[in-house]
Amino acid sequence: MSKTIEQAVAEQGLTLPAIPTPRGLFLPWSRLGNQLFLAGQICERGGDVLYPGKVGSEFDLETGKLAAQACALNLLAELSDAVDGDFSRVVRCVRMNGFVNVAPGFHDVPLVINGASELFVALFGDAGVTLEPPLGWRHCPAMRR
Repeated sequence: MSKTIEQAVAEQGLTLPAIPTPRGLFLPWSRLGNQLFLAGQICERGGDVLYPGKVGSEFDLETGKLAAQACALNLLAELSDAVDGDFSRVVRCVRMNGFVNVAPGFHDVPLVINGASELFVALFGDAGVTLEPPLGWRHCPAMRR
């Protein structure tokens, strides 16, 4: 088997977390033919939200990027489970919907989502560049203080 997703993440100086327990009635991932769909993620570890609050008030852009990277690591944990850890089974990342809990007046949502995008590009190269409709939310219940 080729390099595992866990090994690739470790080469970036990061650790692949355990798959978060879904907070609702949904699957962490689903396969349809040769396409894999991953459930959305918040920035949590062990059930605890890592960065509660809003980007632009409780924390800054750089911390928001760390939160997005934490979400990406959760997605990679799901991906690793779905492909039995085999990095070579991933051909391309197609789309990533990025939702960011923002304070009024904060408009740099795409820059926050880059925290996830940059990790995918580091791991997958050009195949990690996604279609990306980043959206800012002013109310995100899972991310509240």
